[in-house]
Amino acid sequence: MAFRHQFLALIVGAAVLTAATPLVRAQVFVVGEKSAMADVSTDFHPTRVELPSTPITERGRRELIRNLEAEQGFAHRPLPLGEDLILMANGNLKPGGDAYKQMLYKKGEAAAPGDRVSITTVTVKGDRIIFDLNGGPYLKHRWMRHIDLNDTPLAADDGSQVTGCRVTLLFEGGIPDISAPEVKALLDPIIDFGVKTSGEAYADSLPPFLKDAIAQHDVLVGMNRKMVLAALGAPESKIRELVDGSADRHYEEWIFGHVPQTVRFVRFEGDRVTQVRIAALGQPIAVHTENEMHGYLDPEGTREVAMGDSKPGGGEDGPTKAPPSILKPGEVAPGSTQRVQLPVTPAGAPQDKTAPNPATSPDAPPDKPATQLVAAIP
Repeated sequence: MAFRHQFLALIVGAAVLTAATPLVRAQVFVVGEKSAMADVSTDFHPTRVELPSTPITERGRRELIRNLEAEQGFAHRPLPLGEDLILMANGNLKPGGDAYKQMLYKKGEAAAPGDRVSITTVTVKGDRIIFDLNGGPYLKHRWMRHIDLNDTPLAADDGSQVTGCRVTLLFEGGIPDISAPEVKALLDPIIDFGVKTSGEAYADSLPPFLKDAIAQHDVLVGMNRKMVLAALGAPESKIRELVDGSADRHYEEWIFGHVPQTVRFVRFEGDRVTQVRIAALGQPIAVHTENEMHGYLDPEGTREVAMGDSKPGGGEDGPTKAPPSILKPGEVAPGSTQRVQLPVTPAGAPQDKTAPNPATSPDAPPDKPATQLVAAIP
């Protein structure tokens, strides 16, 4: 009987699965290029930036690299992985139209519209400026991962994937003597640099002479670390040493640039720049040690505020005031204990016969005079 019931259960289960099979197949769908790229817009409007006619100089090339590397913006369109994206200066984007959608579909997306994009590397060649965005189209040490030395790979494969892309800005007839803001304007169809960075927003809150110095990437003696970061960005290296002739005072020196570029040595003591040395190629080292802040952030004008806005232990501001309290004058905080001296009738004064005398009271301790009686008031 048990075997018969099991056999019937198997038949019913098979029938249910057979009946459900058409329903399962009806829910399967395939996503193709047309459906996946249906919402991607390929509209493109070329820029109209007036470019200079003189060719770029070596100094201009270095300035472009310094001013554009590590800059951040926001993607105006979906950016595909890979290195095949070419933007003509004041021209069209290649590939475009359906070919652009096909590249996105095959290689994947490095950034969606509105995503933050960072320029990782800037390379300036004869007629083009190459930008690697979000790490670029290649992994670090990609060739060394395929080379073994005694069955040991030179670079281990950590499983990381490519997350960036490469955009080539192409100029017909060579790169003109163009500035970083003009390059950003040419890249506007792809990346929006109009949103202020935190450094730019901080510079706008400073006095005009400091704002101009930061815009020109100059460091003044007396600046703090935040101002230096806004002017020059992160340093390439740092050195921490003892001040000459001191056993406990330290200074920290930030180094910007490398030969043959201009190298800047910015020395901090605490949070202030105390010395700036500028080593330019073919010129003597310029040393700045005088304060150049025109009284802004002057340490002599600062004031240390202590508890209660007064110096602890008195001093020039007078004695230390009692901490603030919500108690009324004469009110005792719950749980506190104060010892109060009981009133004592002076010698020779008339005594009240109706009031009991603590000294002659039978409840008073015989070995304790009335003048020493105290009471504890909770």
